[in-house]
Amino acid sequence: MRKLLVLLAGTAALCVPAVSAAAGSPPSPAKLAVQMCRSLRAQDGKQVFRQTYHSFAACLKQEKPTAAKDVTNAAMTCKAERSDPNFPASHDGKTFAQYYGTNGGNGQGAGRNAFGKCVSTLAQQNAKSDVADSVDAARACKAQRASDPSGFQQSYGSGRNAFGKCVAKQATSRANG
Repeated sequence: MRKLLVLLAGTAALCVPAVSAAAGSPPSPAKLAVQMCRSLRAQDGKQVFRQTYHSFAACLKQEKPTAAKDVTNAAMTCKAERSDPNFPASHDGKTFAQYYGTNGGNGQGAGRNAFGKCVSTLAQQNAKSDVADSVDAARACKAQRASDPSGFQQSYGSGRNAFGKCVAKQATSRANG
């Protein structure tokens, strides 16, 4: 019994630094996709969400590439901002580390998590924009299906995935336009 307690205590001690080290890291595309699907389900409602994706797993499968793109684009933007000599002028005179970092103080670790916080912040903003486009697309498809059922069926078919096809097409055109 004592060995088990020592083992559990040792394992817990090893886990604490891993969790705190990850606090300033950028989000993974998988976690961002989960957040996006949860937000879509909450904003669209369960019925429209099911018509669009059929399941949470299908939503994740569809949103992971978008989330990966959001994280990659955010990382590229943050790299550019970090190396921009004019960054302080456009951000209230704060350096990149001061603006995005949260490790406070002026000591040796201050602002060390700035890049991760920057990527996280920008990826979240990109994901919110993607979710808004998808929600607007679902509303447009719902209205189109109600006002012109035969035209909707001609454009997207009558299969189980017709509504999802409509949402995908509308969301893509909104994101690009």
